[in-house]
Amino acid sequence: MPIMIKDKHGTNKIKLCVSGSADMGFLPAPDYEKAKELGREVARNGAVLVTGATTGFPLWAAMGAKEEHGTSIGFSPAYSEKEHIQGYRLPVDYMDIIVYTGFGYTGRDLLLTRSSDAVIIGPGRIGTIHEFTVAYEDGKPIGILQGDWETDEIIKLIIDKSHKVNDKIIFHTDPKELVKKVIEMVRIDKTDQRKLYL
Repeated sequence: MPIMIKDKHGTNKIKLCVSGSADMGFLPAPDYEKAKELGREVARNGAVLVTGATTGFPLWAAMGAKEEHGTSIGFSPAYSEKEHIQGYRLPVDYMDIIVYTGFGYTGRDLLLTRSSDAVIIGPGRIGTIHEFTVAYEDGKPIGILQGDWETDEIIKLIIDKSHKVNDKIIFHTDPKELVKKVIEMVRIDKTDQRKLYL
């Protein structure tokens, strides 16, 4: 049964960002299946998948979400569909909506993470780490998918050296459990935020 936050105007769906390497050569094929499983679980739980409208790990998450008839939103670094396809050479498949930010990759990352209720970090490099640090600084709930890659270990080092504390971080090896636990965190976070306005 989908887990959703109800408000007085209807249903406010949880938005989960999946971040990871856009480079298709970065990971062995089985790791992309983990991305798909993340996307499937986001959809199965009634949440909306948010990605950087890119290739690689995020695209596979979008493929998984669409297999479960979920909703997928992409935030593009491009200012138009033409630049998205021809300039950045990025896909338009598996996304219901693409927001053309026009802010390049770094500006796109800021809008991507701030438009999401939580960020799930998969394997990646500097762009993925950037999305993690933006979410970390903003105090967002964050899920870290652990696996046979270095990204989760690098993130642990960043957290250890950080002067700021974000206590809403979960590490897990199982995509299904990770999505479940992140959604639980988002529900608590949203409840706490709403109490401030009552």
